Amino acid sequence: MKRIIRKVAVLGSGIMGSRIACHFANIGVEVLLLDMVPKELLADEQAKGLTLEHPKVRNRIVDTALQNTLKSNPSAVYNKTVINKIKTGNFTDHMKDIASCDWTIEVVVENLEIKKKVYDQVEQYRKPGTLITSNTSGIPIHMMAEGRSDDFKKHFCGTHFFNPPRYLKLLEIIPTPHTDTAIVDFLMHYGDLYLGKTTVLCKDTPAFIANRVGVYSIMALLHLVEKMDLTVEEVDKFTGPALGRPKSATFRTTDVVGLDTMINVSNGLYQNAPDDEARDKFVLPEYVKHMQANNWLGDKTKQGFYKKTKDADGKSEILALDLKTLTYRKQEKVKSATLEATKPIENLAERMKVFANGKDKAGEFFRISFAGLFEYVSNRIPEISDELFRIDDAMRAGFGWELGPYEVWDAVGVAEGIAIMQQHSHQPAAWVKEMLDAGNTSFYKVENGVKKYYDIPSKSYKVIPGREAFIILDNIRSSKTVWKNAGTTLTDLGDGILNLEFHTKMNTIGGEVLTGINKAIDIAEKDFRGLVIGNDGANFSAGANVGMIFMMAVEQEWDEVNMAIKLFQNTSMRIRYSSIPVILAPHNLTLGGGCEFCLHADHVQLSAETYMGLVEFGVGLIPGGGGSKEFALRASDEFTDGQIEQNVLKDRFLTIGMAKVSTSGLEAYDLGYLQKDKFSISMNRNRLIADAKEKALELANNGYTQPVRRTDIKVLGKSGLGMVYAGANTMKSGNYISEHDQKISQKLGYVMCGGDLSAPTLVSEQYLLDLEREAFLSLCGEKKTLERIQSIITKGKPLRN
Repeated sequence: MKRIIRKVAVLGSGIMGSRIACHFANIGVEVLLLDMVPKELLADEQAKGLTLEHPKVRNRIVDTALQNTLKSNPSAVYNKTVINKIKTGNFTDHMKDIASCDWTIEVVVENLEIKKKVYDQVEQYRKPGTLITSNTSGIPIHMMAEGRSDDFKKHFCGTHFFNPPRYLKLLEIIPTPHTDTAIVDFLMHYGDLYLGKTTVLCKDTPAFIANRVGVYSIMALLHLVEKMDLTVEEVDKFTGPALGRPKSATFRTTDVVGLDTMINVSNGLYQNAPDDEARDKFVLPEYVKHMQANNWLGDKTKQGFYKKTKDADGKSEILALDLKTLTYRKQEKVKSATLEATKPIENLAERMKVFANGKDKAGEFFRISFAGLFEYVSNRIPEISDELFRIDDAMRAGFGWELGPYEVWDAVGVAEGIAIMQQHSHQPAAWVKEMLDAGNTSFYKVENGVKKYYDIPSKSYKVIPGREAFIILDNIRSSKTVWKNAGTTLTDLGDGILNLEFHTKMNTIGGEVLTGINKAIDIAEKDFRGLVIGNDGANFSAGANVGMIFMMAVEQEWDEVNMAIKLFQNTSMRIRYSSIPVILAPHNLTLGGGCEFCLHADHVQLSAETYMGLVEFGVGLIPGGGGSKEFALRASDEFTDGQIEQNVLKDRFLTIGMAKVSTSGLEAYDLGYLQKDKFSISMNRNRLIADAKEKALELANNGYTQPVRRTDIKVLGKSGLGMVYAGANTMKSGNYISEHDQKISQKLGYVMCGGDLSAPTLVSEQYLLDLEREAFLSLCGEKKTLERIQSIITKGKPLRN
């Protein structure tokens, strides 16, 4: 049957419940969020004369929880209007309203008896055939279904979201023996397509997949700390970005999540997995017991493995816990030849080989920790999963690992990994040796652009299910490359559509990227139907290569700077005025020049998590790749009869002047970086390139026509400049901006107003581009601008001067 989710009920408004509710609202689903009725009045409620029967009191728990969630940083919602889709209530008065919901998600406290009482109510009001799932992380799913009706059992399973649900991509789906397979298939698909999740099918085993492996990894590391005499700083340095893990690494992440959370899961695993061969690893080391006893649980108690304090001068500093003395001290610098050797290596799999062969403490740490992890994950099949790829998926999506355990093992080499294991008294499961004996040397391989995994029962390689809708550039690049240079690769996506990806550091835009874009459009116009500009990197683009601009400006090579900016502008215009559709596919950081390219695209297919902005003010410049021109053009298009045009221009001006960056793809539209009917959002970033390709095909199939360059842009001249100058002077007088900020503001205003024209005038895009380039060049000659650029290059921090 066709199943449509229009309305979802979330039962329980704690941290997880409220955030799950917000994420469903993010995708446009109506949400009913319910919680308990308070048993006592608060002092302020008594002072107002309210009673326990007053609606505000009865909904106090749920309303307070939701408001607290909305204050969280980073935000749980895409923009402020999302909250309008959430209606709050309580179990007593509003449980009957779940009859109108297509899916009921239980997120109450981790207590089986309490959950069963909630399900008793759900059974009274739930409409037969609707979904009912639990977000539990610690209670076996089948136990919650006991005693329920056949229809309840058929439509019930676990849906374990990871916190925070908006940002962590893992959604574990845990069916019971009674769950209809069609329900499981629906949830796997819905989670992927609509919620943007990596959906992982799990068995109903303790802690499921991600927490089973992830908490083992953390606990094994906590024990290894003592064995190797490691410091907090060393562990976080060894297990951070260099290893393809989040910047918060291990101990900082534990502080953020809460040491008590990790302890609870670990204790649960010790109790509920008696046959686990590594069960002793779930016993807390003595120093962790000491932290627990002292309530050093991390950020929630103001201290954990780290403690934020102030020095004698009142300056904030973060101290680290000395694990031997259990006192806090200043952080120590970590030096490692192995880490230094990994720095120039962009390819993470290649970096793993360097770690595995390291001769210092970092190399030894890698070998010991991964020897145990390789053994552990090989023994978890078929206990927690029949397929190895699900373990990797869970660890990447739930714990932020760029490579899952089996992918790391492949990178080191399966046979080499076994040799490391044996050196440290570990052995792989029998099936791994059988795989090697049969001549299969890796857990994964790519054939004809398709990634396959080793299937243990059939002893053959199979296509990873659910990936049919994805285009993974790493899988097709070697066989589908059409052209490349030092900073870009042009790949044939099939059906007449090309993709150009950047692969400079942070995907910054320099001469090689600009050349690549122009070459890609040349090739597409000659032999193809459309072009996508997108990549699988951590970020779409951090903007222009300011280091190159800085060097040329310091050397006063003004002709070269002028040519570079003109090439940038011409490339933006080429994106807009090519004879084939050009689709931009941004994700994560999309700043400066990356944003400017998006402003000129025929369509922007962006990830829901896109942080887009024109941030040039931070380095003492204005957008110089067509961004200032484009915002003047868009302001002109927004002018209407009877409107105060200066106010429209002011809004556009302030977006650039305040360097506003969207906190989501949806907010990028609110800020004016995207245009109505010219953008679409991909909830699942894995689908981004494929979705962009489909949009390029759609435009091509609908008879794409090359646009005509604009000559009808209304600029306000002196009437607009007066507003800009007056505003900048007021801000400077109030000490809100510096003298240099004032100068940059005046330069930007001059461009967006079309210069000091005596009256509003219609001008061309090229006229504005010439003003933009002139203003950009003049700012490059300013000492304070160069100081700002130097600060970004050398310290990675903006300078206010």
